[in-house]
Amino acid sequence: MKHTTILTLLFIISIFSLSASNVGKRYPSEKFSFADRITGRTITVLTASEFSDAKPYQTHETWTSDGNWIIFRSNRGGNGSQIYVVNEITGDIVQLTDDKTVNSGSINLSRKEMKLFYLRGGRTRAESDENSKPVQIVELNIGDLLRDAMNAELKADNSYERIVSTLPQDMRAGAMALDADESKLYIGISFPQPQVTRQTNAAAETNSRTSIDNKNTDPSESRDDARKRFELAGKGKSGIRSIDIATGKIAKVIDIDIRLGHLQCNPWTAGEIIYCHETTGDAVQRIWSVRADGSNNRPIYNETPDEWITHETVCGKDEVMFLIMGHLPYLREKPTGIAVLNLRNGQMKLLGQIDENMNNGQMGGFWHCNGSPDGLWAVGDTFKGSIYSINRITGERKMLTTGHVMKPDHTHPIFSADSKRILIQSGMLSGGKALNLMTIQVE
Repeated sequence: MKHTTILTLLFIISIFSLSASNVGKRYPSEKFSFADRITGRTITVLTASEFSDAKPYQTHETWTSDGNWIIFRSNRGGNGSQIYVVNEITGDIVQLTDDKTVNSGSINLSRKEMKLFYLRGGRTRAESDENSKPVQIVELNIGDLLRDAMNAELKADNSYERIVSTLPQDMRAGAMALDADESKLYIGISFPQPQVTRQTNAAAETNSRTSIDNKNTDPSESRDDARKRFELAGKGKSGIRSIDIATGKIAKVIDIDIRLGHLQCNPWTAGEIIYCHETTGDAVQRIWSVRADGSNNRPIYNETPDEWITHETVCGKDEVMFLIMGHLPYLREKPTGIAVLNLRNGQMKLLGQIDENMNNGQMGGFWHCNGSPDGLWAVGDTFKGSIYSINRITGERKMLTTGHVMKPDHTHPIFSADSKRILIQSGMLSGGKALNLMTIQVE
């Protein structure tokens, strides 16, 4: 009898262990610093695990509103990619989500409160049919969650969250962005395109970020062949929908006949949305803007056929920063580099370019960029994994650090809200097998 009781207790404990949530779980600090071997500048490593720890794209907020925590996604918890934060001062790491249907690639931090908005539910990668959970937009009170996690006084997971909206079953949701006044979220959606969907999904399954990079940097591919490849990848029908955060009401912003990508909001101007024509490379017309009511949909930089425009990010109330790429020989026949465009009068200024010899006929140069909120600095990464600052007043350009392997993804540099630090994700420590988060001080 006693033996049976013990077995029953062990079974109950095992079931509880399997179902226990990791929300609020604390992980030990991985923080350390090292001096860059070329520049001597101190680099602070915030995550150093063997798991890829990826920051949000440089179009989205990365620091919490109190300035202490940096948000990232990782699969270190054993339940697929989940959302975490790391404390920039102490190095403490806390897990925020633990559901296999969490969309960790579309996370939006509030700039005003300790809150996070993300998508959860729908079909998981391992399932062929729709998951039983509907797709929902979740508002997570990370202020309360972090307080309780640090005090070891965690409550039930759902006590920290509120369901903003449950999306219609036929809505294929993608990227999400938070408006400047934080009254609305905007979400990119795609419409079924049977022939195109099969082709692009097949390409997505066989093409990693690295293999796409290899194609896009191949100097032997003709300009016409590249254009045909990008035309196919950019086909589709997309849309943008707004979600009222208070009521959950969903409204149409716009529908477009292209594949939509890089949805972002101007953090200074409510109702101003920036998006791009996503082709996994070059586009005939890359950067677009639209108002929240669907009006004034327009290209905000009219590019020429000889320009490869990419990686746009809002860098000021009236400015967008982007790259005119120069990584192929024929692209260098025109001016290239980091550019800043005034959204109000259309005036554009080039901040400069880097010459990199990648060998075998390949070129390098700036790849991604971001501007400091105070308007004084730009930061750019290069194909060789170097990070440069550019003083926007004097034009002075300075290498901050180098050797950050651009695998399995790119560094995607972004400034902190106080314009004093730059955050990157680096493949340096793992030789390009995993990403780790690092910060660099700006003088």
